[in-house]
Amino acid sequence: MSEILRLDALIRTYKTDSESLNVLTGASLSLSRGEIVALVAPSGSGKSTLLHLAGLLEKPDGGAVIINGVDAGKLPDQQRTDIRLRTIGIVYQFHHLLAEFTAAENISLPQMIAGRSAAAAEARAHDLLGKLGLAARANHLPGKLSGGEQQRVAIARALANRPALLLADEPTGNLDVATANIVFDELLRLVRAENVAALIATHNPELAARMDRQLTLRDGKLL
Repeated sequence: MSEILRLDALIRTYKTDSESLNVLTGASLSLSRGEIVALVAPSGSGKSTLLHLAGLLEKPDGGAVIINGVDAGKLPDQQRTDIRLRTIGIVYQFHHLLAEFTAAENISLPQMIAGRSAAAAEARAHDLLGKLGLAARANHLPGKLSGGEQQRVAIARALANRPALLLADEPTGNLDVATANIVFDELLRLVRAENVAALIATHNPELAARMDRQLTLRDGKLL
């Protein structure tokens, strides 16, 4: 399997007027295409910080974020943005769909920003919605969708540009148990079908056990 993501001894410190908070103190991991890894740790341990660094939303204070062999953590902002657009898909706990656009349009927009034609973007959007059991909901606005449907649209949007890497931060955390299980089933199935490398943060040990391996953050390091 080809390595998609390598985090090499990441350090991240947040400073206030009175103190420094050492969130990551040398966190390292390697993630390959087709591999789904659970990130399991209590709130406040640094999971979101780690995902933000891996997703090039923040820069580390030390160490390297290597994506497809490129030390992307130190690139200029525009290059980092381009990598996020074309190589990384991100799913948050809340769906963050654009309320004034339909489900299909929410999935088409990032593709068109990346340069795909409107027709090709729409075809990809409908294909993903069909795979997630939402073909009949393609023209619905987010406000007309259930919580589970909204989150499935968010998953489809994250995968729309065929990223090599998917990062998910508690992607079913806002859903009830039954809906969370359904959405997680769909997420795993689609990630494997798309052959994506995935790092998924979750508090749920049952969901974590269904992934290929588990990592936890302790004292700023990954175990």
